[in-house]
Amino acid sequence: MDFLPSNDRSKEEMLKKIGVKESLELFSQIPEKSRIKKLNIPDGISEQALAAEFEQLASKNTSTGQNKSYLGAGIYEHFIPAVVPQLAGRSEFVTAYTPYQPEASQGTLQTIFEYQSMICGLTGLDVSNASLYDGASATAEAALMAIRTTGKTRICVSKGLHPEYAQVLSTYLQGTETEISDFELNAGSVDPASLKAKLNENTAAFIIQSPNFFGIIEDLSAVADAVKSSGALLIVVCNPISLGLLKSPGEAGADIAVGEGQVLGNRQGLGGFSFGFMACKKEFLWKMPGRIAGQTTDTKGRRGFVLTIQSREQHIRREKATSNICTNAALNALFACVYLSGWGPEGFRRLAEINIQNSRYAFENITKINGFTPVFPDKPFFNEFAIKTTKKIPEIRKKLASNGIIGPFELGDFHPEMKDCLLFCVTETKTKKDIDKLVEALKSV
Repeated sequence: MDFLPSNDRSKEEMLKKIGVKESLELFSQIPEKSRIKKLNIPDGISEQALAAEFEQLASKNTSTGQNKSYLGAGIYEHFIPAVVPQLAGRSEFVTAYTPYQPEASQGTLQTIFEYQSMICGLTGLDVSNASLYDGASATAEAALMAIRTTGKTRICVSKGLHPEYAQVLSTYLQGTETEISDFELNAGSVDPASLKAKLNENTAAFIIQSPNFFGIIEDLSAVADAVKSSGALLIVVCNPISLGLLKSPGEAGADIAVGEGQVLGNRQGLGGFSFGFMACKKEFLWKMPGRIAGQTTDTKGRRGFVLTIQSREQHIRREKATSNICTNAALNALFACVYLSGWGPEGFRRLAEINIQNSRYAFENITKINGFTPVFPDKPFFNEFAIKTTKKIPEIRKKLASNGIIGPFELGDFHPEMKDCLLFCVTETKTKKDIDKLVEALKSV
């Protein structure tokens, strides 16, 4: 077997230069028994036959197109209006890279600027960056930002934070001097009265998610009071659609707000294809990672857009620089920008209302079924709620699957003590008829 093309005139010269007779000698360190003698690659087929083969393979998957999904836990099914992919899919926007040359990138820079403005409006904070990779990395970057800002080395984290976000946070901070301290929940939410005692003078920030991993809406204002009294920063991880109704993190007293942007016009994509958002108070601008697009005027007074706050970049500030988030998820953020523009303030508020109404209707009817009781009966929730069951969960899943229903999420996967608990997610994509079908299927287990 020869690993170099036979018609490559430089092959012989190259082999002679490095002192071998044939290319196979380059792989002499690999044992003979471990080498592939011949690649078993089938002959080529036509495009039509290839498309048919892929369709056949794809049909083995279970998707939300053919089934009703009640899975949530971080990635959510929402209706995406046709205008979103139509506008965001224009060729001018099909890039995820940072537009370093403003004279050639005015369209992309303007969409980033508009996106940042909308995130600031949603979160009630002063400045937003151009987007991060996902909600988990945005949370970790917020923790690093708090450490840089305060000079302290302790991060306190609510146990209501998504467990995978907590894992990413731990990975980001691995090898540093930072201490991560968990704060236990009281009946599914943070108790502000006991939080103050948990924070000390070395605490850089407290991270809280609201709605939290169990769907419960936290009392952010009371939490903010407890955090501020300790001198720490408050980082709020939030679901942006919930902000159509709930008080914004900025109004509640947050210093930094982050979250998963998938719900804003992006497909579920098997848990991928997403972006993270971040906003903060103006005084923390210089510590924010990533890129910021700003609005300015040129020498003729015409409006233009540029990347701003450039002095924090690695080639200038070196060891004082922020995290090197060079490739932002601009295309995904653009989907969010079009999505938010399409709904408008009143439409977005109505969307949040429908999510609450649908999930509440499902909660009230599921908890009437024998063997299904609420885990946190008195707590307000958004989209998701936890249910404890005396039924066998494999039997529940089997029955639901036979009715074309995906989910719910098994909380025991992340919380072993909740192995008999399920997390249901209900969005605007479910009709009353869909929810009634779910309830009837649960009754028949």
